[in-house]
Amino acid sequence: MRETQAFLLFLFFQLLFITVLVTSYTPVENFAVNCGISGNISSFDNRKWTGDIGSTEFSLIDPDKATQFVKAADAQVSNQNIPGGTARLSRLEFSYSFPVTDGQKFIRLYFYPSSYDPHFLLPDAFFSVKAGPHALLKDFNVSLNADPGDSERAIVREYCVNIDPGQRLLNITFTPSRSHQNTYAFVNGIEVVSMPSYLYYTNPEELQAMMLDGQTIQFRVNNNSALETVYRTNVGGSQIASDIDTGMFRYWDQDLAYLESGERLHSVSDGFGLKPNYKDYPNYTSPDEVYMTARNYGMNETSKFNVTWDFEVDSEFTYMVRLHFCEFDENIKNAGYRVFQIFIADKLVEAVADVFMWSGYLVPVHKDYAVSMWSQGSSKKLNLSIKLQPHPRARSIYRDVLLNGIEILKISDPASDNLGGPNPVPRPSPSIPNLPSPKSSNKTRVISVVVGVASGFIVLSVVVLFIIRQRTRSSGICSFSTSLLVSVPTMNKNSSWWGQKPIDSSKKNKSHGSSLPSNLCRCFSIDEIKAATSNFDDIFIVGVGGFGNVYKGYIDDGTVPVAIKRLKQGSQQGFHEFQTEIEMLSQLRHNHLVSLIGYCNDGNEMILVYEFVARGTLSDHIYDTDNPPLSWKQRLGMCLGAARGLHYLHTGANHNIIHRDVKSTNILIDEKWVAKVSDFGLSKIGPIGMSKSHISTVVKGSIGYLDPEYYKRQRLTQKSDVYSFGVVLLEVLCGRPPLRRNVEKQKSSLVEWVRKCHREGVIHQTVDPFLIESITPECLKAFSDMALQCLVEDGNERPSMNDVVWGLEFALQLQEGTEELVGLDVAEIEGKSEESALLRKATNVEESKVGFTSSDESKGSRLTTSSSEDQSLLSGSIFSELGHPTVR
Repeated sequence: MRETQAFLLFLFFQLLFITVLVTSYTPVENFAVNCGISGNISSFDNRKWTGDIGSTEFSLIDPDKATQFVKAADAQVSNQNIPGGTARLSRLEFSYSFPVTDGQKFIRLYFYPSSYDPHFLLPDAFFSVKAGPHALLKDFNVSLNADPGDSERAIVREYCVNIDPGQRLLNITFTPSRSHQNTYAFVNGIEVVSMPSYLYYTNPEELQAMMLDGQTIQFRVNNNSALETVYRTNVGGSQIASDIDTGMFRYWDQDLAYLESGERLHSVSDGFGLKPNYKDYPNYTSPDEVYMTARNYGMNETSKFNVTWDFEVDSEFTYMVRLHFCEFDENIKNAGYRVFQIFIADKLVEAVADVFMWSGYLVPVHKDYAVSMWSQGSSKKLNLSIKLQPHPRARSIYRDVLLNGIEILKISDPASDNLGGPNPVPRPSPSIPNLPSPKSSNKTRVISVVVGVASGFIVLSVVVLFIIRQRTRSSGICSFSTSLLVSVPTMNKNSSWWGQKPIDSSKKNKSHGSSLPSNLCRCFSIDEIKAATSNFDDIFIVGVGGFGNVYKGYIDDGTVPVAIKRLKQGSQQGFHEFQTEIEMLSQLRHNHLVSLIGYCNDGNEMILVYEFVARGTLSDHIYDTDNPPLSWKQRLGMCLGAARGLHYLHTGANHNIIHRDVKSTNILIDEKWVAKVSDFGLSKIGPIGMSKSHISTVVKGSIGYLDPEYYKRQRLTQKSDVYSFGVVLLEVLCGRPPLRRNVEKQKSSLVEWVRKCHREGVIHQTVDPFLIESITPECLKAFSDMALQCLVEDGNERPSMNDVVWGLEFALQLQEGTEELVGLDVAEIEGKSEESALLRKATNVEESKVGFTSSDESKGSRLTTSSSEDQSLLSGSIFSELGHPTVR
């Protein structure tokens, strides 16, 4: 009876602990307004967004009755993004009034760069926004702050304001600027969320405040100031969605985009499921995920490297920089073990940083610093750097640094109470020429004559150079519009053809050509492609798929082998996928990504030219093949290579890219058995900034590999790639495709079958029989645990690709370590009977744990091959898909 009571009491406290973690802060006010609609709608995180038409929770102040509520012209925005599909707009001032209690509040404003009405052009929308007395935005223009052509991603601005006692109402006012013609103001969504007292503001009862510019001057963030969150990053970890925050719906970005130096820098996590111990530290300050990941050099680093993050900020403002720390390395046992220095904007702000001394082991802590960013000239933007370096003179045991999170908040100008910064420099618009005034017409004619003569001379020179170079080269790069010599970025230093090439305008594109990036990769004429493939002879076909045939060809006088993918007539894939793959791959360079050499868009042809990857797809070497099966270490190495390629896509490219079609047929193997991720026709640029952690898009991919969350909610995240890659890991381990129809029902789905066997403790029954005697028990456990963690239903609980890389490296180390132990030379241990006996005993014990058998039946068995029906279930019409290889 006592044991039962004790257990129930323990369970109660566990549930209480979990509840405290999940609801570490409950906001008093939690307004989420979807502008331009009536009624309520739930978002992906089950949060209620209230329409501003007829709402009784807040008021719309429209004195001139001039506001309109409209739908976005972009269908994807209107159907899937919350908020974003609708907007409230007006050429006159309008306001929203929220009933609030006193204290500090978050204000978040959502703006989608989408067109709404022919009479309201997006470039004309210049406006200002005030919250009470605070100017949040000034002459703000959405189109100048958005990525060109991207109407799916919201521009989100987050602010902090204080509500004085007795104020009771918070008015947010939108005012069109008078300095522009046809201007108007609009907004798609508004949040007002309360926060804990003095989360970012200085508590007036505290005598000590943060220091300004690393000096002895104290700087206080008083209640009469407004703040803007400029950056909030999870250092060393993945993005943290707003619904995973501690109750205030904050978004945490990755730090890789801002990391400028530190090639030897590690992204580390505790790896043991350790949780921060908050003690007296408020657990709502940031999510656990921030304190469970960090960046450092590695504990054995002895050199004096530094690491720097660079953030672009507006000049003429003071900023609050908050750095988050949590010492979770068990090797750090006392103060002085790890000592480093911190510089912000090149100013020493922390001469002796010792996280263990500040808080101890596993206890979070943050440090706030104020830095003033004043320009020396007319520059409107400045670089705010954060640099950590080992202390040059401290005799610490580890020459190392540590950082878990960064927040940068702009503080309003005390004189003007303004937070509004300048818009980015407008991009020149070639469609609107600058017309000369009558007074300057004569001057213009003179200039035109001079320019014309000079241009003629330049063109003549270029033509002469063009003729000379054409005689010395047998092939060139084609362009769609001009005949200029261009210097293109080096794609492959070992390729003899790559470098400066004349552009041949004799083959002009007849469709779509003007929008393709001919300056980023090589453009081939159809004659060059036909010459490379003997006029598309079937003997050169090495694969087929939804996109069309894949040929092996030779370019540059037959010296360079390439893979040529040709869109077949009537394919369900089109120019959008074709253009996507060109734009994506021409800007990506990584050892584990297939390199794009060029393309052909001559007439109705849409052709992609890649480096030739000699050994085909990963699936060609695992199941349903006449190729010799790969060893376990080979398979581990290929999984690790593919994971590194996907990790680069997610974090190392200019934009975080979601592949969206990860599968074993899209992982190619080169002649050195290096894995390379291929086929980017379905890829999407992931979410940027603080807006959200997903993008809303139509579901595309391959059956058997689709993330269930993505399929059900049409919410695409990087964790969707992680799920698909988890399926690939199971394919590699089990030697079979994701779906099979000619087997018993419980084994038809690879994922469900492995999950069931894992729960029942018989995971070894799923292993490819060819691997039974080579895979070690420790490696099997680490690998299968990692694969199944990738496949959990809740995407937030899946690891990042960085974690997957780490897990695979760990599994490989376990495999190699055990092999070295078992593979000791028998002659060396023959005379050491005791050691030999212990070794045999250890080996036998480990084998018995997994339940492996060394019977002749298991040695000789192979899995049953699937029928063509199984393979057809997996293929489908996916762009650039390699399936059913016919000739190798």
